This record gives sequence, C-alpha cells and structure tokens, in this order.
Amino acid sequence: MAYEPLSDEQREIRDLIRTLARERIAPRAAEIDEQGEFPWDMVELFREHEILGLPFEERFGGTGTGALMVLVAIEEISKVCATTGLILALQELGALAIKNDGSDEQKERWLPRLASGEWLPAYALTEPGSGSDSAAMRTEARRDGEEYLLDGSKRFITNAGVAGLYVVFAKTDPNGGHAGISAFVVEADAPGFEVGRIEPKMGIKGSTTGEVFFNECRIPAENRLGDEGDGFKVAMRVLDRSRPGIAAQALGIAQGATDYALEYAKSRETMGKPIAEHQLIAAKLADMETRCEAARGLLYKVGMAIDEGVEPLTKLSAMAKLFCGDTAMDVTTEAVQILGGYGYMKEYPVERMMRDAKITQIYEGTQEIQRLVIAREMVREARTSALAGVA
Repeated sequence: MAYEPLSDEQREIRDLIRTLARERIAPRAAEIDEQGEFPWDMVELFREHEILGLPFEERFGGTGTGALMVLVAIEEISKVCATTGLILALQELGALAIKNDGSDEQKERWLPRLASGEWLPAYALTEPGSGSDSAAMRTEARRDGEEYLLDGSKRFITNAGVAGLYVVFAKTDPNGGHAGISAFVVEADAPGFEVGRIEPKMGIKGSTTGEVFFNECRIPAENRLGDEGDGFKVAMRVLDRSRPGIAAQALGIAQGATDYALEYAKSRETMGKPIAEHQLIAAKLADMETRCEAARGLLYKVGMAIDEGVEPLTKLSAMAKLFCGDTAMDVTTEAVQILGGYGYMKEYPVERMMRDAKITQIYEGTQEIQRLVIAREMVREARTSALAGVA
C-alpha cells in the first residue's frame, strides 16, 4: 500500500467521494462533455452529500475538514470527470477572497450560502486586455455615497451565468497600477450586471466560461472586501491558495488516464501477450505512474502547509500547479498513444482527458507565469550554496 498522509476521517471521506465518482459521476462524464451543458445534477449530488461544504469551517455550515481534504476530493472527482471536479475547485476559489479578507459580517452573509451549495461563486479578475498583467485592467469602480458604480467587463470567467455571486476586481484609482485595484462582491441580481457570451471550448465543456459586463452596476459600499487599493493583495492571496485546486484537478485527470491506460494495456493483446508486457508500453506506464505519484507528493505537501498555517505559500503553490499541470498533459498524451487509434476516438475517455488536461496549463496563471513566480521566490530566499567560496 502506498504511503499517504491522510487521517482515518480523511480516508473515510475520500472513500465516499471515490464511490460517488465511480458510481454516479463517471457514467455522466462523456454525456456532460458531449452536450456541453452545465451539470446541475452533479451540483445537486454534491449538495446531497455536503461535498460543497468541504472548503468551509463548521461555523459557516461546512465540514471543517481542511484544505488537504478539498484537494483530495477534487483529485478523486477529476479522475472520472474534470468538469465536475472543477465545480468543487470553483467553490473554493470563489469563496477564498471572502474567507481571507472579508469582515465577520461579510462572512456570515455569504459563506453559509456557499457552504450549503445554495449559491455557486465566480472569480472575476481576467479581462479581454489583461490576463497575467492585472494592473492593465480597465474595469472601474467609483464611489457614489453609500454605493459603488462598476463599469467594465471581464472575460474567461468560470461559472459565468450559473454563479450567485462574483468576486470582482476593479480600479478605484485608474492611474494607481496595482495599488489602484480594489475587490468587491457582486451578487448576480445586482442592477447593471449582465452575463454575455458563453464560450465554446476544447475541454471541460460542461463548465461555463464567459463574459460578464458591468454597466453602472450598483452595489452597496459594504460589498467591498478590505480597503480601497487592497485588491491586488487580495487577488494574490487567493491565487496562492486556489492554484493547488487546479493542480488537484490536473492530478486527477492524469491518474484517471493512467488507470484507464493500464487496464487497457492489460487486456489488449498483440504478438501473443498483453501490450502491458511489451517493453516500450511498460516504460510508458511506469513513467506515467511515477509522474502522478511525484505530483501527488507535491500537491499534498501544499495542502498540509495550508492546514498548518505555513507562510508564504507562493512558491510551493506555483510549483504544485506547474508540475501537476505538465504531468496531466504529458500523461494524457501518453495514454492516447497507448490506446493507439482507439485513444483518438470519443468512445474512449482518454481523448476527453487529453483535451481537459490542456486548460490546467493555462488558467489560474499560465505555466510560464508559474516559472516566473518560482524563480522570483528563489531569488528572494536566503540560501547558502554548498559551493560558496569555492573558486
């Protein structure tokens, strides 16, 4: 049995989710991908079993089981359906700004509705002209007495059109760069808020990704998270804790593809024996399994660090997202190769897994950005070289 750092309670929850994934989610995965419609039945399944409460403390109606448990759950679900795994990852992402920087009143107002699954959240940072460069955002928020008026748009927003609330970042000082950004909670029924085009995508087709517009969108001033100008810090704190969720999705995709390719290779025979016994196929399987296990070690380390209150998380979080995302793409590509022509056909799930894997190298910060973040943190660290002083 492989080593795992989970408690008895965590293993029990994982086994429940694993059973639900195998019996209830896996049979829907191909249909969700084919139809490209948001799977509300999966949300209802999560509500029924309190899975959407995993990211939340008990005082807000959650399970209080910690960050590692959230990552394990996302991994297990994503083994069979990355779209459904993303629902749980977004429940964490969309709530993090409120959990990290919300006032007690704000937490009491919104977190119970997210923990119960009554509302799904969205995180609205990216714009048509600003992705990795958040300082270039053009959405503005101006104070009007006890309210703010928001004008602008956001793009590539996951859960657009299905979310009950949106954490939105806007410029309260248009000339202030990063220091001019503030964070707000916009409820979906706010006047002046509108959902635009829902994008057709290569993968995770059942998840909605779209544009949202703010046309003098009026929200109470009490919906601001933190002080004016805190928005960039709020956003970065969120990403440090949300990137592991995408890493968990990526790992789940990779492990699911590995498991399927192994079963196929054990049953498919050529030249008188299963292809799993041919050296080149065996080598691929060995590399796939090793990559998954290495990725899991890094991912679980992040989860435990969050639960233990370790700071800073920036470098470790970026490393997990980078390695797990690249593992997902590499492993699913090899899984398709092992299945040969069958791997290219929609009848087999590895084709879908390969398409789903690609986005994990892009959203929540591209792999290029992760490498920049990791290198920047390395330069800042106080490190002593074993070769110091050696000519």
